Amino acid sequence: MSTPDTATPARSAAAAGTVRGPGRFGSLGPVGLVLAGGVSVQFGGALAVTLMPRAGALGVVALRLLVAAVVLLLVCRPRLRGHSRADWGTVVVFGITMAAMNGLFYQAVARIPLGPAVTLEVLGPLALSVLASRRAINLVWAGLALAGVFLLGGGGFGDLDRAGVAFALGAGAMWAAYIVFSARTGRRFPQADGLALAMAVGALLFLPLGIAESGAKLADPVTLGLGAAVAVLSSVLPYTLELLALRRLPASTFAVLMSLEPALAATAGFLILDQALSATEAAAIALVIAASMGAVRTQVGRGKATGPVS
Repeated sequence: MSTPDTATPARSAAAAGTVRGPGRFGSLGPVGLVLAGGVSVQFGGALAVTLMPRAGALGVVALRLLVAAVVLLLVCRPRLRGHSRADWGTVVVFGITMAAMNGLFYQAVARIPLGPAVTLEVLGPLALSVLASRRAINLVWAGLALAGVFLLGGGGFGDLDRAGVAFALGAGAMWAAYIVFSARTGRRFPQADGLALAMAVGALLFLPLGIAESGAKLADPVTLGLGAAVAVLSSVLPYTLELLALRRLPASTFAVLMSLEPALAATAGFLILDQALSATEAAAIALVIAASMGAVRTQVGRGKATGPVS
């Protein structure tokens, strides 16, 4: 599992059978690469929060998607011809899902702290993992996650903006859909071509919304520079690091490491945004992380028991 900013683009390329060989940053080790990518994502998210007073939540999303799309298109240079209507349909839905996921998440972090927002968002992939496994033990992981959400909301989310909570949960639902369409796109397009095209779709969809909200503010050099930094930290750099890590790291281990995202988000929120957590909120995040890890390990165990699928 991963944050909205790192959710399975690397796995798409791996699923397509295109990730091979040693990584340029291999001296960090695959686990170090994944953790570095997670830190980059969450600190990019914290930087995005500081940019919102300048550009608004929709403006920040538009800048981030636009810059990331330009970089990925230049690097991947995806082929536009030779794809079926189903291929294009998949990549368009992937792009729409990506845009919705990011838009909802940034609306959430504009209203509630980064750590709780990521914790609520991770419930989407967690629910997908639990439903996909269909084992009784997953009731335990679901119970842990619900206990964490109950603690986080103080029994009713009285201390958190309810609109922010709703946006975070919506982002989690889009994250689960993102995982599904990321895998489908990875099977239909070589390397990261599908990701680059989907990012372009998302950027085209969000640019009018960003312009409507922020207008000429998006053309301010400082805003553009900060928006580019958010795109690099939240998209380009983590995608690259995850691709390199997955060359030598089992996907199951990768998913477990991604379960640490709420903790990384809480740390970034504390260091950059001065968003301190109460003991109850910290315990809630720990419960959701434990549930996420448990669900991933259950899936791994089920895969080993049933054997490979041809």
